[in-house]
Amino acid sequence: MIQIFPKEAGHSARNEWLESHFSFSFGPYYDPKNVQFGPLRVLNDDIIQPGNGFGVHPHREAEVVSIALSGQLKHEDSLGNSGVIEFGQVQRMTAGTGILHSEVNPSETKPGRFLQLWFFPDAKQLPPSYEDISYDTSLLKNQLVPIVAPNSSKGIAKIHQDATVYLSKIDAKEGLEYKQKEGRKIFVYIIDGKVLLNNEYAIEKHGSARIADIDFLKIDALEDSFIMLIDLPGGEQ
Repeated sequence: MIQIFPKEAGHSARNEWLESHFSFSFGPYYDPKNVQFGPLRVLNDDIIQPGNGFGVHPHREAEVVSIALSGQLKHEDSLGNSGVIEFGQVQRMTAGTGILHSEVNPSETKPGRFLQLWFFPDAKQLPPSYEDISYDTSLLKNQLVPIVAPNSSKGIAKIHQDATVYLSKIDAKEGLEYKQKEGRKIFVYIIDGKVLLNNEYAIEKHGSARIADIDFLKIDALEDSFIMLIDLPGGEQ
């Protein structure tokens, strides 16, 4: 089963310093039918204006992943961690028993765009932790590159959940395939461009697909496209 959620199925918000698109219920936007997909609880696509951002705020019992798409994002937290990421880098924070952090665009001139994802962890009361990793952006061309996974290695951040996050930049008229194990789910998000799934379902920028009970997924780019694919455990949600 493939369910397509166009941009309009979520919620968009804008103020003087922030433009956001929420794929799931978040903040003032609440839809009881759109709370999560498996352990994926939040996917926000944010553009932050220079010198602005999210001030110090708390998190608990969440795996928070920030993926820089353009510009810069600066993280600081109550553990004393600090880091700035840009395209080709990812932050992973385990909130666990509780952590305070801030995320701002440190540039004085350029907006920054990033994805923020929250996953429910696979265990409660984990000690808070933070890491940032770099991956080779040249590998993204027409193939899926893992950047977050349950087991860390070079260029892959460790997440406390049975989920793997992939990125790919697909040239127009090119495509790729993904084989899924039985009983698992796939979430696809279009960062830029437009693709066709299994020769039938078109989806474009800010749109997503929630996929279950399918062991083979074909993704064809109808134009130059940038996508995120997340392999998730199965379950009722």
